[in-house]
Order: sequence, then C-alpha cells, then structure tokens
Amino acid sequence: MSGEPTLSWYLALAPEIALAILLVAIQVYSRTLPSTEQRKVGLMTAWGALIILLGTLGLWLIGGEPGSQSDLAQTLMWGGMIRHDMITLVFRVIFLAALMTTSLISLDVVRLQKIEYYALLITATMGFSLMAASADLIMLYVALEMASISSYVLAGFAKGDDRSAEAGMKYFVYGAFATGLMLYGMSLLYGITTTNTTYAGTNLYGLGEIVLNSQPLSPEANGVLLIAAALIIVGFGFKISAVPFHFWTPDVYEGSPTPFTAFVSTASKAAGFAVFMRVFTSGMVGFTPGSLGEPGQSTAWWPMLVSMCIITMTIGNFAAIYQRNIKRMLAYSSIAQAGYAMIGLVTLTPDGSGAVMFYLLMYVFTNVAAFGVIVIISNVSKSNEMEDLYGLNKRSPYLALVMLFALLSLGGIPPTAGFVGKFFIFKAAVDAGYWWLALVGILNAFVALYYYLNVVKYMYLYDSDQQEVAIPVSRGAWVGLGVSTVAIIVLGIYAGPAFEWTREAAAAFFSLVGG
Repeated sequence: MSGEPTLSWYLALAPEIALAILLVAIQVYSRTLPSTEQRKVGLMTAWGALIILLGTLGLWLIGGEPGSQSDLAQTLMWGGMIRHDMITLVFRVIFLAALMTTSLISLDVVRLQKIEYYALLITATMGFSLMAASADLIMLYVALEMASISSYVLAGFAKGDDRSAEAGMKYFVYGAFATGLMLYGMSLLYGITTTNTTYAGTNLYGLGEIVLNSQPLSPEANGVLLIAAALIIVGFGFKISAVPFHFWTPDVYEGSPTPFTAFVSTASKAAGFAVFMRVFTSGMVGFTPGSLGEPGQSTAWWPMLVSMCIITMTIGNFAAIYQRNIKRMLAYSSIAQAGYAMIGLVTLTPDGSGAVMFYLLMYVFTNVAAFGVIVIISNVSKSNEMEDLYGLNKRSPYLALVMLFALLSLGGIPPTAGFVGKFFIFKAAVDAGYWWLALVGILNAFVALYYYLNVVKYMYLYDSDQQEVAIPVSRGAWVGLGVSTVAIIVLGIYAGPAFEWTREAAAAFFSLVGG
C-alpha cells in the first residue's frame, strides 16, 4: 500500500483515466460542430465507451490486469485507497456497457443533444467506477459525491419541463439526507474501531481487521456498531432504491429524461450493490463471510437486510400493478428487482455475490432495451402512458419485439437473461440454507408477471388511435436496442461463461483482511 506508484498502479486506474480523456475529447469535438449536428457528440461518447470497454477487457485477457489473486496486499493500490481486483473489473464492464447503450438511445432526444448531457454521463460513470473500486471510506465518499452530483443535474436536465425540475430537486434532497446519515454512520464506525487502538486510518480492511479481532465487543460497542451499520445501510439503500429508502424513485424516474432514467436505474443500482458488498464483506460490521457455498456468520444487522429484501420485493411488485404511467411502472419494477438482487447479497456466499453481479449485468441490457423503446415512442406521443403502447406490434413490429424480450427478461421467463439471473440467485439462497427466502422471491416473481404481461397484451392485442402515425428510429438507436436485445438472448441461452466470470470475481472478493 506504500511506495512509489508503479505501472500496475496506473493500469488500475486506466479506465477512469481513459474516461477523463474522453470527457475532454468530446468537449473539443463539440466545439467543432455546428449546433444542428450536436447529436454526433453522443455517437462519439458511445464509441469511446466501447473502446474503453474493449481496452478494459483486453488488459484482463492479455495483460492479466487485474489478476484473480485474492491476496489483499497485491490488490490494494494508491495508498490503500482502491482495490484493483476482479470485482472492480466486473462492475467497470457493467458501467461502461450502461454508458454506451444509454448514449445510443439518447441520440434521438433533441433536448439532450448537448455537450453538457454527455459530459455529465461520463463524469457519473467515473464516479460509479471509483465507488466499485473504493477500499477506503474517504475515497468511497468522494466517488459517491462525484457520481451523485452529476446524477442530480442529469435528473433535472430538461429545464423546460416542470417534472424534470421537480425530479432533480427531489433526487438532490433525498440524496443529501441519505448521504448525511451514511457519513454519520461512517464516523461512528471510525470512532468505535480506532478508540484504544494504534490504528487511525480509514481503510475498509484495516477497520474490518480491528472489528473482527476485537470480538466479542462490549455491549456498548456492539450497540454503536449496530447503529453505524444501520446508518450506512441508509446511504446504500438509497442508491439501490430499497424500501424504505425508495420514495424518490417513482417521481425521479418519471420526471427525468428517459435515457437518464435507464442509466440511473442500472448503473447507479449496480454501484450501490458494489459498495454494499465492499463494506459488508470487509469485516467492518463484524460478520465473517462464507465460502464454497457455506453461509457466513452474521451479526445483528443481517436481519435488517433480510427484512429490507423481502419488503422491497413485495412493495415494488404490488405497487407496480396499479401504475398507468409506463415509467412509474418500471420504477416500481426497479425497486422489486433490487429486492431480488438482495437475496444473493444476504446469502453471504461467493455463489450469492456472483449471482448478484450476473443479475446486474443482464439488468443493464434489459432495462436499457425497455427504456430505449419508451424513448422512441415518447418522441412521437409526447407522453409516457400505457396507452402509448397500444397496438405497437402493428405500428412497429421490431420495437414491439424488443420490448417483448425486455419484459420477458424482467419477468424471468426463459430463454431470456432474466430467467437465468433469477435462477442463479434463488439457487444460491437454497444452497445457503435460505430456501424460504428463495420461495418468497419466486412468489414475488409470479406477481410481477401480471403487470409485465399486461404490457405485452397492450402491444399485441389492443388497437391504437395513432396506428397510422409512423415511429421513426435512427440507426444509432437501432444499434443500441439491437445490442441490448442480443445480450438478453445470449445471456439467457449461454450464461455459463458469464456466471463463472462473476463467480470467480466473488471468490476473490470474499478473501478478507488476512488475504
């Protein structure tokens, strides 16, 4: 963790450095374009994200960066501020895929054809990526604020729309409150772990070692530790839209520009889960994770996460049934999806965490496909109501097909990626001995089918008053939708390599302080 920076240290930040270069490049490129051709900035952002994504995978495949080693000392870099391991690689792929596909579905939205929009998307991606790599409380906070501030501005980016301004303000107020509580929890954690010890740092694993080596703690210390864990859960629960920190989600999703809604519902949620896993497998809250399918030893905070998981699934699904606005319906669906992913998290096993990462990977393509179709339709209808999807199969069969695959994946119906993702998560829960939790998830999945298949019914069995109105789709948008749809199908039919990849990352993830 000490010494002069080496080549490996710079390679550990290569994707973020490349994103910073892309950020400067699109601003220079934008100045050379007339105002009528600013959509080309979006194409450059998408191409840049693809090149960085391929470069990141190339460093892993060819250069072995990062390696799969689980030795903590070999993965902590830049003074212990970041951990360069397989888990970081997986989440970087998720964030870059979200940036690329979001840029493509944004091309046809006239009010988003501005350099500021794409610059903020890149900045948010950098923040999310650093969140996933953070191994220090200070780095975690700086990365969180970098991503959050960019997201607040993006939510209210449509200045002429009152709902967008409201979304930006609500997102900011809720986010600031959640961040404040999380910071207070971190300060309590720092205080309880550094009192009467020689350690005075903020590294997650240094703090975790103190907690694990100090067991059992005094009743007073255990009480403070539980409060700190609860306050930290508030901050991360906000990022993943878990109940009871979900109230912002429907309004922000509805009011924000639809392409950004796709981005925040996937990248932001993935970043929240990445940090959740970083913090709660570091030993900071006193739990020892399991291995090889064996559940970990949990402390009093574990029932809080299980309760959140069950309530989040249930409330999200039942609230979605009554929505007539398609974006609000997908917002509540997103809440329920967070509940499914939390099942893998609370198993405290490599299989569970690997299943969560696979689920988040497939969720990027699934949600971008769904919101991409909504973007294209709303450009014509100027609204986001369910009625806009009536008769979509007759108006645009290919758009209806993309939406069909997205909805089937969200509902967990084979042969889509969503089915495989849910299967891996439920299997991890059963293997860990939590069959009752898997059963709750399965029952909730059946509830979700009701409102997902309702949308399919609207598209294929209903007629529209606008049946003769054409729905134009640009080539760039088709590429974004095509990539997402192909990914949904491929990850549903041939999921083995992707899941083994995420499980390999999780296995290294569960090596704690001692390496």
